[in-house]
Amino acid sequence: MIDITLENFQTELIDGSMTTPVLLDIWAEWCGPCKQLGPVLEKLEVEYAGRFTLAKLDADKVPQISQQLSQMFGVRSIPFCVMFKEGQPVDGFVGAIPADQIRTFLDKHVPGADETEALEQEESAQAALAEGDTVGALEKLQHAVATDPANDDARFDYIKLLLQEGRIDDAKVAFAPVIAKTTIVRRFDSLQRWMDAIDFAMPATGAAPALADLESRIAANKRDFDARFDRARLLMSAQHWTDAMDELLDILMRDKSWNEDLARKTYIAILDIIEPPKVKVADGQIPPDDPTVASYRRRLSSVVLS
Repeated sequence: MIDITLENFQTELIDGSMTTPVLLDIWAEWCGPCKQLGPVLEKLEVEYAGRFTLAKLDADKVPQISQQLSQMFGVRSIPFCVMFKEGQPVDGFVGAIPADQIRTFLDKHVPGADETEALEQEESAQAALAEGDTVGALEKLQHAVATDPANDDARFDYIKLLLQEGRIDDAKVAFAPVIAKTTIVRRFDSLQRWMDAIDFAMPATGAAPALADLESRIAANKRDFDARFDRARLLMSAQHWTDAMDELLDILMRDKSWNEDLARKTYIAILDIIEPPKVKVADGQIPPDDPTVASYRRRLSSVVLS
């Protein structure tokens, strides 16, 4: 529980709610219902185990903030509770309402226990990867996906790592529940294009074109875009990302919209795949871009906009 003052209002309430929802309890020493509500809120903060932060503001000591929020919500009495998320007041309730009603209010704004656990597992997985523990990272991401199947970030990272490790069949199993999302979630479409490239390089029947044969065709005809695209797919399946993008750029420099933007869409898919997770930085700072991703984004923009 945090006591809000003019001095810590920005850091504890506004900045704090950027990562964890903050419930602000506006109260006063003379208010009987406030004293009834306070212990209930404190027990709920413990019950929700870090899924929201309880903050208290004495209306008599910090009238500047309490009056502004009361005017914003059209409220003239206390206790008055306001939910802050991502730096903004988004909802509130008035009075010493029962605990069950408060839980209903909280559940509209606070991440569920499964969602929170999945996020923690995802963060732990990234830390494991940073230490070179691929096996541990896969276990944590698998747990995150099982705990919260709707966590698209965890599923993307899980499938991506499976593909990087050559576990193609496992990746396809993990991808199956979100196949329909490829039309609305670009990063899933990007994974689909990577798996298509792998299938092209390792067909169930027959054999994929030899890289040397494709390079001979390209040498004989710079505008053999089919050969260039097939070469890019072979390079993509082998995780030679920059070489694949260079080949796709050669297509785009000669024909920006070739084959219904297939080269451009595949190029963007590679950028999605190779972009590392954003590192955490201090509030107000912008995470640095990966230099390779930033460079190839600029190259694409230069070609497409020229």
